[in-house]
Amino acid sequence: MTSNALSSRSLRNHPGAAAVALAAMTALLAGCSSSSDTSDPLAGDKAAGDTVVVGSNNFAESILIADIYGEALKAKGIKVSYKPNIGSRETTYGLLKNGSITVLPEYNGSLLAYLDAKAEQTSLATVNAAVKAKLDSKLTLLESSPAEDKDSVTVNAATASKYNLTASSTLADLKDVAPKLVLGGSPEFQTRQQGLLGLDSVYGLKFKSFKALDAGGPLTQAALKKDTVQAADIFTTDPTITKEKFVVLQDPKNLFGFANVTPVVYKSGLSQEGVDALNAVSAKLDTKTLLDLDSQVQLQSKDPLDVAKAWLKTAGLG
Repeated sequence: MTSNALSSRSLRNHPGAAAVALAAMTALLAGCSSSSDTSDPLAGDKAAGDTVVVGSNNFAESILIADIYGEALKAKGIKVSYKPNIGSRETTYGLLKNGSITVLPEYNGSLLAYLDAKAEQTSLATVNAAVKAKLDSKLTLLESSPAEDKDSVTVNAATASKYNLTASSTLADLKDVAPKLVLGGSPEFQTRQQGLLGLDSVYGLKFKSFKALDAGGPLTQAALKKDTVQAADIFTTDPTITKEKFVVLQDPKNLFGFANVTPVVYKSGLSQEGVDALNAVSAKLDTKTLLDLDSQVQLQSKDPLDVAKAWLKTAGLG
């Protein structure tokens, strides 16, 4: 599978991400989370002395993961400062290259698509090897977590109950059921290999019909909740999954590619102890956990820094 089949989003900026980012920014300016750093996030000054600068892009999940990384480093006695809400990959990659940021949460497949639009994405190992080969020589990719934020086929609670679908069910389990279901997603989802075409060619799924909505945003969420569609393209760490008891179907053949949460670091700015600390985070962070943490922040309005600290303590990393 080539990255040309990947979603075109530059980060994971599906509809609603801007609103989430605005809410996160408002919270940050109010003094929560890593926002005690009130300096300009776009400033290009390198970190002073031995301080590790942890950056984040401008959506809630990136801010949360950055707080997890930063607090995991602090737990090892490493000095940390934050540059939250920076913006697009074009900006953050430049700040990484010049050493203004030491650590940034990334999504491996999306980063590879940015670095090399023609790169093959056939396995986690090949994706990460390709990213490392394409990264600026001053940067490196650490260990990927099992946690992924990517497209999925998700069914609503009623459909899951009716057809005995659970969190361990796969897309293959939908083969006999699909002809009874309306599938919802963005207009582009209907014509993409990482969409309706691939669901047919890879898993043999033929749906009753397709309803054009938005890219995993409020229209799709509402249609799935109201049963206007019974299955839809929803991002795997969307808190709506928790709120509405939606069921995400597993994708063992990786039709939807790779989007593992992975730290990218400025090599000379992070000690081996820091590398080990971030790799330990990746070893513990899976999609179910990230969905739960996202839900605490976005549904329960908890401070992402508090959520990060609590999870690290529970995971034995804080």
